[in-house]
Amino acid sequence: MLASVIIDSPVGPLSLDEQDAAIVAIRWAEGGADTGGKPPTPLLAEAARQLAAYFAGRLSEFDLPLAPAGSAFEQRVWQAMSAIPYGETRCYGELAEATDSAPRAVGRACGRNPIPVVIPCHRVLARAGLGGYSGAGGLATKRALLALEGALPETPRLPFAAERVTPPARAAIVAPSLL
Repeated sequence: MLASVIIDSPVGPLSLDEQDAAIVAIRWAEGGADTGGKPPTPLLAEAARQLAAYFAGRLSEFDLPLAPAGSAFEQRVWQAMSAIPYGETRCYGELAEATDSAPRAVGRACGRNPIPVVIPCHRVLARAGLGGYSGAGGLATKRALLALEGALPETPRLPFAAERVTPPARAAIVAPSLL
């Protein structure tokens, strides 16, 4: 049976879903905190406590049973994301190497992550910037989560950034006459 609770957070209200003694989803919710008239299960209460501690800067690693629904490939990507330490980031390409896949496939799996924040898809960046974020608020939410962890990049991660190349002087283009 699915049990849910809505909690307030600095990135908006979050709905926490539990099924079979595991967290199966965290979604952005409408409105504010709500238990649906019932007290939360012990697991949902613990998840809410850990999320509050995370947002207060007092928790860097979650200890919750998780059961995200997804393909075998998505499970591999989410497992690799979960290994990214608090305060650090990886680019889609690095996760692609770790999961023997392609960066775009990793990006799709990030976008399908059913347990954001706890499975830290916000720690995965594009090579040339933040990349995307499918949670409510989009990139503003991703920036807020990275800033909370002290991991917000100050400058974009550009390929070959150390090698500044001066473009050659513009040559005149001479086109043959069409007449």
